[in-house]
Amino acid sequence: MLEEVTVESKIIYKGRIVNLRDDTVKLPNGRKTKREIIEHNDVVAIVALDGQENVLLVKQYRKPIEKALLEIPAGGVEDGEDPDTSALREMQEETGYLPKQLKKIGGVYASPGYCTEFLHLYLATDLVPSKLSADDDEHIDVIKVPLSEIPQFISSGEICDAKSVAALLTIITGIDK
Repeated sequence: MLEEVTVESKIIYKGRIVNLRDDTVKLPNGRKTKREIIEHNDVVAIVALDGQENVLLVKQYRKPIEKALLEIPAGGVEDGEDPDTSALREMQEETGYLPKQLKKIGGVYASPGYCTEFLHLYLATDLVPSKLSADDDEHIDVIKVPLSEIPQFISSGEICDAKSVAALLTIITGIDK
């Protein structure tokens, strides 16, 4: 596989959550072109199963698409934090539960055509109540859905974000075993 070589890289926007970088790259054929790249920290995304085989989903409004989505709990890996610790923190902040069992089930890039974000996927079980304060800019409702109904939620579009679909299908199909 032939790679692109970065000739120049310039940050054109530095934000609280993302940076936008403009790279000039040299293609394998020698031609130069531009790549606009969004830099984003890694993320954790967790399929949380309670003792009754319910999946804990979070419903929250997503401004970029102007609607509320039903998703698995997720959040950013903070600088200096390992993904396992982030997953435990996000579970407490978003669902009010702490898993006694946390298993990494894989990972996916969010959109590698223009973004550096990598999502670490987890399965959380043996949940015990343990609430941390949520981020002050989030309003989240926790909804329990039987695991057996998840395929219908995906096929109907009720669950339609990539991280949730990828992680839930990994659990349902047994790919994580």
